[in-house]
Amino acid sequence: MKRTAKLLAAIACSVLFAFAAAACGTDGGKTESGGTSPGQSAEGTLPESPETSFPADGESSGGAQDENGSAEPEAEKAKYIRIKTNGLNVRAGASASTSSLGQVDADMSMIYLGTENGFHKTYYRNRTGYVSAKSAYTELHEMEPASETVERVIEEGTKLIGTPYVYGAVRYHNGKGTRLSGFSVNKFDCSSLTQYIYYHGSGALLDLTTRTQIVQGTHVDRSDLRRGDLMFFTNSTRYNKTGIERVGHVAVYLGENLILHTASDYCKIEEISARRWGYYLETRRVVHI
Repeated sequence: MKRTAKLLAAIACSVLFAFAAAACGTDGGKTESGGTSPGQSAEGTLPESPETSFPADGESSGGAQDENGSAEPEAEKAKYIRIKTNGLNVRAGASASTSSLGQVDADMSMIYLGTENGFHKTYYRNRTGYVSAKSAYTELHEMEPASETVERVIEEGTKLIGTPYVYGAVRYHNGKGTRLSGFSVNKFDCSSLTQYIYYHGSGALLDLTTRTQIVQGTHVDRSDLRRGDLMFFTNSTRYNKTGIERVGHVAVYLGENLILHTASDYCKIEEISARRWGYYLETRRVVHI
């Protein structure tokens, strides 16, 4: 009996030791990109530009199961319209005879809300718009969705596609939720856009600029980029600066190398170019994926 008790105690200790070793297998807070870990300041030197490849999105593990072991239905995929030609009109209605709300360019995407009378329904400048469904002009593509909260944030951003970029646009709030006078939903720069859509989509309070937003949320390694994460970049004018002064742009990662952002022209969804990857600095997770 004593021998059996000793044997069981030895097995238990081995299991506990293995579990503790696995749980403590960290890298001491260092990150792949050289960015800050949660609780650290971004005042130090930000990482040099990494290679220009981008991470693959997470693969499915076969779907979740309910308590009875039955497979739960998969979440509906996020659907988008990819524009294939420059200067495509966004119409006020599902007809070429309706007025044009504006134009969009090739290689950008817009959210897909359905198809009516040969036109894809979408959002444009905070209202409903329509683009031709002809294959010469547009095509549909899908992406894996994230949590409901993240999807609400992204949808708020897609409503603003086409909204003009204005450097220094008045923020929606002061960083603590107090509304600022002079705000207009008709103009955004990159950090005022992220502040607005994260507040309306999730209630998250982002600060006023890229250089203060970059210390919010939780650091995410580049290899763990997920839909809804905030990506921060430098730019040509800030490339040789140090610390947070090197930060010059922020965008929302959507998956499949796509970001939602505004930079120099208007709010759009587009691929991250090799040049922009060369400016990449840091990723922060503000809301649950």
